[in-house]
Amino acid sequence: MNIGEKIRNAREDMDISQSEIAKLIPMNQSNYSKIERDVQEPSMEQLRRICQILKLDPKYLLDLGEYESISAEDIRILSDVKKLIEKYK
Repeated sequence: MNIGEKIRNAREDMDISQSEIAKLIPMNQSNYSKIERDVQEPSMEQLRRICQILKLDPKYLLDLGEYESISAEDIRILSDVKKLIEKYK
């Protein structure tokens, strides 16, 4: 199941219309519809809001369950690497 299907199923399970959730994000309904149809990817902020509204775990939407073993130290190292890359662009 892709991201759009997961979002649509969660929205329908909560009996919320596309226009209602679009107002809560906020974004227009036609762009929200594109997310559910996998025509458009949500921005990080839109994805965060969708997860909050629909009470979804982002790991579920993004199929990240296999990465649950990433430690805080791994995340810190990745953050440091990202800073170095940005510094030397």
